[in-house]
Amino acid sequence: MLHPFTVTVPATTANLGPGFDCLGAALSLYNRFCFLPAKGAETHRISGPGLTIQVRGEEAARVATDGKNLVYQVFCQFFEALGQTPPNLHLEIELGVPLARGLGSSATAIVGGLLGANYWAGNPLSPQALMRMAIDLEGHPDNVVPALLGGCQLAASDDQDWLHCTVAWHSEIVPVVAIPHFELSTAAARQVLPQDYCRADVVFNTAHLALLVKGLETGDGEQLRVGMQDRVHQPYRQQLIPGYGAVHEAAVQAGAYGLAISGAGPTLLALASRANAPRVVAAMKQAWQMEKTAVTVRSLSLDRQGASISKSIR
Repeated sequence: MLHPFTVTVPATTANLGPGFDCLGAALSLYNRFCFLPAKGAETHRISGPGLTIQVRGEEAARVATDGKNLVYQVFCQFFEALGQTPPNLHLEIELGVPLARGLGSSATAIVGGLLGANYWAGNPLSPQALMRMAIDLEGHPDNVVPALLGGCQLAASDDQDWLHCTVAWHSEIVPVVAIPHFELSTAAARQVLPQDYCRADVVFNTAHLALLVKGLETGDGEQLRVGMQDRVHQPYRQQLIPGYGAVHEAAVQAGAYGLAISGAGPTLLALASRANAPRVVAAMKQAWQMEKTAVTVRSLSLDRQGASISKSIR
């Protein structure tokens, strides 16, 4: 008999500066997904054929509890890919990652659904196969790869398969996230991007991505300051985030190495030293509040473990 188990998946920050669609890092915020065989309607509300879903957390009311739930859809797609009928499922979700804020909430659902299904089925797929499937479902690697593996991850394709490498992250670099209390859809954020880029912008981002990777490894402030600059997505998406300029200026003045739009936004990510991180938190919070925008600002850490599976005690 299958015992209940929980898949824990970290939040992610993607597109790090010039690392559009290829570079991301796992952060110390988590969604948790508990899987167990479905029980009868006498104790749980049936929200679909052979399916019950319970959600806890601040935004629980916004998460689908029927067949439209992304975790469940991915869970079913896994079994269908194996040529098997998806089993009856009771799913409990504990939310810790804000929805639609650029912190990889959908990636946690994809990774959680895949790992849950793979474990349920007896682990028939390798980690590489799971990563490939996660990228196919998400459409790009910069959220799902670090969510799956932890750390800071760079991913690239040779048109046949995906290759990833862990980017060293200096222990003195602290990620600070400013999460405004409004949403920005990934679709809207992609619509503002140009279809083509000039050669100068491509060269700019190539050089700055290399410099950023080096700065993350060394902790060198000047390398990080210059390396965080970007010409591919941030100049176009800034207009979608009210107060971006003020928050960026406040973070830098408080000692941040640089600031980037996390994922598609609207969360803004600053990189700071441990000594400066508290000042950066306070400055970013004050700047957005001056813009009449409610915001949560947190100093986090790099999650180096990635998604994990543990037995659930019930």
